[in-house]
Amino acid sequence: METPMRVTVTGAAGQIAYCFLPLLLRGEVFGSRQPIELVLLDVEEALSTLRGVMMELEDGAYPLLTSIHYTNNVSEAFVESDVAVLLGAFPRKLGMERRDLLQKNAVIFKEQGEAINKHAKRSVRILVIGNPANTNAAVLAHFASDIDKKQITALSRLDQNRATSFIAKKLKVSPEDVKNIFVWGNHSNTQYPDLFNGVTDGGPLPDWLQDETFLRNEFIPTIQERGAAVIKARKLSSAMSAAKAVVDHLRDWFIGTQDIVNMIVCADGSYGIKKGIFFSFPCYCYGNGSFEIVPHFPWTPFGDPYIEKTKKELNAEWEQAFAALLPKSSL
Repeated sequence: METPMRVTVTGAAGQIAYCFLPLLLRGEVFGSRQPIELVLLDVEEALSTLRGVMMELEDGAYPLLTSIHYTNNVSEAFVESDVAVLLGAFPRKLGMERRDLLQKNAVIFKEQGEAINKHAKRSVRILVIGNPANTNAAVLAHFASDIDKKQITALSRLDQNRATSFIAKKLKVSPEDVKNIFVWGNHSNTQYPDLFNGVTDGGPLPDWLQDETFLRNEFIPTIQERGAAVIKARKLSSAMSAAKAVVDHLRDWFIGTQDIVNMIVCADGSYGIKKGIFFSFPCYCYGNGSFEIVPHFPWTPFGDPYIEKTKKELNAEWEQAFAALLPKSSL
């Protein structure tokens, strides 16, 4: 067996964590020989629920679980963390403006960024899932200033999985037979699902899937609004599919994959995206927590308005989130 890996999970009393944690401890993320030291973090009001989650995980008798601890202390939670899975965020409430949501979460991710910067291992790898994920990751990266920004990612794999599954269903094939369906930009309803680089059976997608009427009226809005559709049907947000996407993201990041996969990462100037903005790109994952933005995937003119819209939204989110945290001269 390997040396135990210390994994911190925030929002650990929530429904995504409830779906994710058994998958983690069954070895579906880091492999069947990687022991886990698990630290669960949530707010004080959730500690009773968190205690119940801990008891269930103990009762599961997972061979990979070497220790488990729960807390509502942010600094304590990130001590010597190897991996931080940040599921928790402040939820949008009735009547709340988006600016207020951004700023409330900015305070949370500032605190977590500072705690990670002070207490986690310098090699820590961080995945932000709590929404608004792109901007939460940007805030965290700013305040975890000693952590390389390439060690901080956020989740757009759920969007890619949704888009891939949608196309596979249309073609009546398995999702594993559809490749290179990407989602660019923000994890919001401005995201740009892009199938122009898609392939199946080693060849391009059929022309009828690239019809602009189909793209505008069916494919793109379906993917953009899928999360809302799940909430409307289930009266709860996505949990099983989100947990599966977290597993996919982490597994590929740590184990590696031959596929090109979506990750929200810090822009390095590729594709004309402003440096420092966290943006969903197609990425190569090499394993051991390393990745590279895939260069030079072509955008068609059809996609330009979608890209501009999601860029504009992310720039505005960044300014709104940091407005309460930084002097105006720093923005």
